[in-house]
Amino acid sequence: MLNFEAMRYFFAICTVFFSLSLLAQGDLEDANDVVQFSGIVVTGDSLSPVPFVTVYRTRDAKGTITDTKGFFSIPVLKGDTIRFSSIGYVPTQMSISDTLSANRYNVVQFLGVDTVMVATTFIYPWPTKQKMKEEILALRLEDDQAERARKNLESIMMYNRMAEMGMDGSENYKVAMQQQAQRISYAGQAPPQNIFSPIAWAQFIKAWQGGAYKKK
Repeated sequence: MLNFEAMRYFFAICTVFFSLSLLAQGDLEDANDVVQFSGIVVTGDSLSPVPFVTVYRTRDAKGTITDTKGFFSIPVLKGDTIRFSSIGYVPTQMSISDTLSANRYNVVQFLGVDTVMVATTFIYPWPTKQKMKEEILALRLEDDQAERARKNLESIMMYNRMAEMGMDGSENYKVAMQQQAQRISYAGQAPPQNIFSPIAWAQFIKAWQGGAYKKK
């Protein structure tokens, strides 16, 4: 017959083996619940891949992000809830069915664009509108190229520049030829007196109004 000490060792060994069998059975059940969850995240309107989307399990807040082509892959358990979120898109989530028979699950997840309407904001460098008005009126802006060109092309400015420059060689030649033509035309007779010519008076009045006789 077995003594008391041998019976104690026998029952201890049986208890250890029984516990190990239960633990192995539990691990096997947990392993059967693990699913490799993979897929691609795209936009809902253009079906373009969405990169860097956060994909995580709500159970323990652990997960991954999509690559540049929108692909992801993480291990999950049957019954887990998976959340998808990215800046500029509406967050969404889905649940893994607890009745899956396979250990792999693939999806194409759609994300809608999140449009945020922000109220119009006006930023001014002055504390009040009155102060802004005073600062603007106090400005001494220099003329731009267009304004300088406009001033230089004014009729009075053009006339003053012309009077300052005098006649060039071609103009002097033209005046000399006109004088010579007049002398030839009135050769042998008295030349007309311009004091009685209305055309000469009109030219004189126009030149006088234009400032041709002002003292320089």
